[in-house]
Amino acid sequence: MPGTPHEPEGGTGAPARGPAPRESRSGKATLRDVAERAEVSAMTASRVLRDDPRVHPATRDRVRAAAAALGYRPNELARRLRLGRGTGLVGLVVTNLANPFYSRLALGVDSVLAPDGLKTVIGNTGQDLDAERDLVEDLVGRRVDGIIAVPAGDDQRHLAAAAAEGVPVVLASRPPEGFAADCVLVDDFGGARAATARLIARGHRRIGFLGSPPTVYTGTERLRGYRSALADAGLTVDERHVRQGQTRPGQAERAATELLGLPDPPTALFCSNNRNTIGAFRALRARRTDTALAGFDDFELADALGLPLTLVAYDSDELGREAGRLLRHRMRGRDPADGPVAAARRVVLPTELVEYGD
Repeated sequence: MPGTPHEPEGGTGAPARGPAPRESRSGKATLRDVAERAEVSAMTASRVLRDDPRVHPATRDRVRAAAAALGYRPNELARRLRLGRGTGLVGLVVTNLANPFYSRLALGVDSVLAPDGLKTVIGNTGQDLDAERDLVEDLVGRRVDGIIAVPAGDDQRHLAAAAAEGVPVVLASRPPEGFAADCVLVDDFGGARAATARLIARGHRRIGFLGSPPTVYTGTERLRGYRSALADAGLTVDERHVRQGQTRPGQAERAATELLGLPDPPTALFCSNNRNTIGAFRALRARRTDTALAGFDDFELADALGLPLTLVAYDSDELGREAGRLLRHRMRGRDPADGPVAAARRVVLPTELVEYGD
């Protein structure tokens, strides 16, 4: 009957032979195209595609068949925003994508968030504070559901501003400065002290240090651990043997070459991260010296370098997983139904020493 609008949509379920879909401006099938092909209203097509159980099974099958035939993909972003569910995107802000550590971190984050339907968007700052500030502001403007950041320094006002606007923020590898936020850290101090103590126990008294820029939390903590181990052994730090600021292997190689060229060069080197360790290794190989080498961060092929090597190891994937868990908890905590949001939490991952080439 003409006055029964639901009858053609819930009928026998025969294959639809509706009019050919009109081409959209983008060339992609639209919801209206699906509705026309299935001979239903756009509202009914929408209800089917969001799994509304009240739609007649035959109608549901017809709409899904039409969507499959047309290759229709719903605009999930617009849908989530209409439903007040956010964008489904999480920003991951890192300082150096050339460092394999960050790929492991990203994999760990994604392994926790992807099952919840969240997608991770990675941005690289190159250790530049202005770039980091712009990136965070852009992520907030794009209405990401949360941010995990490895800050470039201790000026974190832009991250504090994001948190103040209601965007959950979790810091990885470095703690928050000037605002409260969840963070997951590595035992930088303890690991560096243990590795330096191992060199001392092997008879070394002149131990050089190659580290990150002084503004980097992990570098300063690892330098502090190095100094502490020397002090515990009654040794004085020779500041001529300390080099900071290297972020790439080439820079570390030059710094190590300078140390090895001193009149009384170090007999051992401790490096605060894998990039410095790789650079130091190149310098040692070029000079064919038996200088001992220790470093923070295990890395692929470390066992194939062909020299005794002590490394501070930890689970970088777990660092990412824990950051993801903290963010997921914080995101859920925005919903009053999930109960009150807990105070900011700090998780510290343990380290261990591994030996290669002995």
